[in-house]
Formats: sequence, structure tokens, C-alpha cells
Amino acid sequence: MREGSLEAPTRHPLDWQSEDFWDKKSLETELERVYDVCHGCRRCVSLCDSFPTLFNLVDESPTLEVDGIDKGDYNKVVDQCFMCDMCYMSKCPYVPPHEWNIDFPHLMLRAKAHNFKEKGASFRDKVLTSTDTVGKLATIPLVDITVNALNGNKLFRKAFQSAMGVHQEAPIPRYHSKTLRKSVKNLGDNIIPKAVGETTGKVALYATCYGNYNSPELGEDFYRVFQHNDIHIELVPKEQCCGMPKLELGDLDAVARAKEANIPVLAKLVDEGFDLIAPVPSCVLMYKQELPLMFPDDADVKKVQEAFYDPFEYLHLRHKKGEFKTEFTRSLGNISYHVACHLRVQNIGMKTRDILALVPDTTIHPQQRCSGHDGTYAVKEETYDKAVKIARPVVRKVNALKSEHLSSDCPMAASHIADLAETGEKPEHPMTLLRMAYGI
Repeated sequence: MREGSLEAPTRHPLDWQSEDFWDKKSLETELERVYDVCHGCRRCVSLCDSFPTLFNLVDESPTLEVDGIDKGDYNKVVDQCFMCDMCYMSKCPYVPPHEWNIDFPHLMLRAKAHNFKEKGASFRDKVLTSTDTVGKLATIPLVDITVNALNGNKLFRKAFQSAMGVHQEAPIPRYHSKTLRKSVKNLGDNIIPKAVGETTGKVALYATCYGNYNSPELGEDFYRVFQHNDIHIELVPKEQCCGMPKLELGDLDAVARAKEANIPVLAKLVDEGFDLIAPVPSCVLMYKQELPLMFPDDADVKKVQEAFYDPFEYLHLRHKKGEFKTEFTRSLGNISYHVACHLRVQNIGMKTRDILALVPDTTIHPQQRCSGHDGTYAVKEETYDKAVKIARPVVRKVNALKSEHLSSDCPMAASHIADLAETGEKPEHPMTLLRMAYGI
């Protein structure tokens, strides 16, 4: 139970188009207020490096209070926030409707937006968050082979770290010229959709940048599993990046441009009777939470929000109505399952675990701690070591369990954990494991 209120936590829209949002004095006043509340509580100290950074600034200040911190140091806290949202959703007792109205992640977003507006971003950060552009270039035939070879070369990675600030030890995903969009063209079906509960039985898969360019084989896993369960599945006809990388950078105008490109396409699909899914939790969260909070009065954004599901949430909804097949041909044994932060904050429960647990002789070991990855945080030279530190509790459990499988709904988090683990396990998406259990 949250202190100070018996009501469920709520989330206020992000008032990013108001004058007050962009007023620097107003921002500093709010940062000081929230920092003071956090200093008095210190409940979130183990979540990420933002809070230890803040508390160290307080403890080293002449007053031992927030008023002793140089306002020029406020951004040291902001720089460590990768907006996992876990402080808001699982720790903070002062979120609305509490009168103190604390929304730490969105305050950090506001500060990031100020910083981006005033100073822009480094060339590296612009490149790392331009996932569509990088993906299109890196998946040109033959270019993908060269890019993958260079990313696996230690001498190149060392030079790349010096030139671009991308840590030489950070795992970088492979690129494939045969993208998801190319690989699923021949996987159509003649399934007649059957509505079950709130689901229509007709889904459009939003490929995501990672799913399209870096993990195209995952698309086939989604198609096979959903078709096996008599669900009609198609690929969203066209899409851009959901905007999450630019949101974390503070480039809200770029987020708005992505929204203008994607929402009309997705809203049209909803009008045609499609439900929406995506293979990466961050992209699902963008449509279920962040865009609705940025554009609360946009009817199409609301329409898309209500039709967007986590894929295992979708399967579980149908399972509750008896429309999920549980005839499996093989067990999966022990699974070290990392529960991605952007999945946890959707407040849907561990539906991935619940579905995989239906497989006979299969035991899922959920790890509900942050991987520290966050898309770019674990790649940057200056934050890689902190990302490794954040991941240690999960890595220790993975090493101790020595499970047959290591899995996470977030492929990037899984790769980060696998790279640090001693077991040498190759990470596998839960949908890949489910297809494996079906033997299809």
C-alpha cells in the first residue's frame, strides 16, 4: 500500500507544450523540491545511479541538505536517469494522487528536454538514437557483413570507443540485410479471426527497429505461434521508430514527428479491426503510456493505446477464455527469465511467465531487477561500467541457476545479461521458446 493515499496511483499528462514546462527557473524550483523529497526518503537508492548520485551530492554539500547543492550539479542526477519508470511504479509513495505529486521520471524527461533544447546532443547520441537511419544503412546487402565483422573486431572496437565513445566491451546487435519485413512476406494465412473476450483474433505486428533490422528471425516466431493459435497476424504496412530513443534523449519534437508518421497508420488498422502487438516492451510502452501522456487530447493516440497489447498479455487473455493451445511437444526445463522494466511498469503482471509455465516440466525463474541496459546507457563509454554494476544482481542469479535457457522480453537486456554471465547461455526471446515448445 502506498503511504498517504488509499487510491491507486495515477499519471498526469506531460504538459510539454506549456510555457511553464520550458521555464528554466520553474524547472530548477521543481528539481529542488523533488530532490528534497527523495533525499528525505531514499527508498529508491538501489534502482539506478540517479539516486546514489543525488544522495552523494547532498551528503557532500556544506549544509547536508539539497539547498547546499550547486544547481549546476542538478544535471548529474538527470544524466543517470534512463527512464525505466520503476521508481514511479514500484517504490515512490508520493506519486499522485498524493499531494506531493512526485513524478521523478517525467521530471527527468523535462530536464533532458531543456538540455536538448539549449545544447542539442552529441553526434554519438544523435546516431545511437536514430535507430531507423542506422538500421537502413547497416542492412544494405554486403554492408551488413562489413558492419558485423567490424563490430566483432577488438581493434576496431577499441578505435571506435576512442572516436565515438561507444564502449568496446558493450555487445552491439548484428544487422541483417534480410530484414523482418523481407523475411515474413511468405508467412501469410487464411485464418478467419475469432473474437475472444476483448481480443479480435486479428493482430498487426509492429516490427520495431530492433525486430526489423537486428532480430528478423523473431518475426517468424511470432507468426508461427500466433497462427498456431488460430490468430490472424499481419505486419503493420509501414512504420518508423516508435520514438522511445528520442524521448530518452529529450528530443520531444522528434517524438512528435514519429507520432505523426505512425499513429495514422496504426489508427487505420484499429478501424479495420486489428489489435496491435510489438516484440519489444519499450515500443509497447511508448504507445500504451508515453504518447498518450504527451498527446492526451488526440483521439487516434487514445484509439491506438486501447488496441495495443504486450504479445504475451494478448495470448493470456485468450487463454483465460480457453482459446490458447496447450498441447506442447517438448519441455523447456529451467528458464532464467529477466522481467524487463518497461514490461513491469505496464502493470499487467508476469504474463510471459504464466504462459511459459503452461509448458510441462518447465520452471521459470523470474529476475525482477533492472538489467541496466536501456538501449544506449549500457553502450556509452561513460555509463557502461554503471550499467554493468546495475546488472550484477541479475547476473549473479543467472550464474547460480545455470538454467537451460536465458530469456527476456527485451532482447537488448538479454544480450547485456548474457554478455556478463559466466554460463555462456545464448539469450532467447520468450516467443522463440514458446515456438520451440510447440515444435512448429
